[in-house]
Amino acid sequence: MIRYYDYERPFALESGQRLPGLRIAYHTYGALNAAHDNVVWVCHALTANSDVADWWPHTVEQGRFLDPARHFVVCANILGSHYGTTGPLHVDPATGKPWYRRFPPFTIRDMVRAHRVLADALGIGRIAALVGSSVGGFQAVEWAAEEPERIERLVLIATSAKASPWTIAIDETQRMAIESDTTFGEERPDAGMAGLAAARAIGLLTYRGPEGYDLTQQDREEAPAEHRASTYQRYQGEKLCRRYNAYSYHAILGAFDTHDVGRGRGGVAAALTRITARTLVVGISSDIVFRPQEVRAMQAMIPGSEYREIDSPFGHDGFLVEHEALNELLLPFVNE
Repeated sequence: MIRYYDYERPFALESGQRLPGLRIAYHTYGALNAAHDNVVWVCHALTANSDVADWWPHTVEQGRFLDPARHFVVCANILGSHYGTTGPLHVDPATGKPWYRRFPPFTIRDMVRAHRVLADALGIGRIAALVGSSVGGFQAVEWAAEEPERIERLVLIATSAKASPWTIAIDETQRMAIESDTTFGEERPDAGMAGLAAARAIGLLTYRGPEGYDLTQQDREEAPAEHRASTYQRYQGEKLCRRYNAYSYHAILGAFDTHDVGRGRGGVAAALTRITARTLVVGISSDIVFRPQEVRAMQAMIPGSEYREIDSPFGHDGFLVEHEALNELLLPFVNE
């Protein structure tokens, strides 16, 4: 069941602007033990939500690495999201109207500060394992560098320590698609939907990559009226529009591009040496968003860390699809 924590004070953003208050949506699974040492915190990516069991198949189950019988699993919805935490569709108290495009710019570091606020409110001092995949990994590595004493184990999956020019270009192309929709900017929650659908279709190309599409989207007949890959792209764009909004998507993409764990810490290498958590870094062999060599380079800068790679044809989405292989790696690491 979704829960909410209301931080009823101004929340300062890295940009220098402030939110007058902050609502954080979150889910928990299992129970916090008497010693408060069984917390596993999951940081989610782009359009996911705080309900990990909803978007990460076969992970929040008995005998899995997010076993609610063993762990107190926590996931907070990220700042700016559509799923309950303060974002562009929330009301600005100063105007009595939703923020829409006026929502102040925010960063990965701001997202992590919101996580820290919630952790404090829940009485969580030590986190036994912090798990982040994709942009969730951005948050996890930032948190581990900012508060090394709080994190005992760290799991970084298909992610990096800094947004690369390649990932920024992907995000910018998606923003261009949203901005090309002439309704984007209108003060209504369904504005920019055609642009959002196109942006999602662009993103999917990078999430699955050519091997994934070739495996799953082959036409079933010769000369079809519509190609299966074409209908898939349209379906996925429309599917996102049924559950998300263009303002949050546009704003969060901008936040992703700010990711640089080394900002203000003497560079990436210096920032990563701050991490004291025992760390497992996992790459996906066919990932074209966070290529294995990029993931491995990050791992090499984290003291005492280990690298493992999942062989998968499903690209970046391999962390969602290959749950058996992922569990085989993470179960012993999280539980030891």
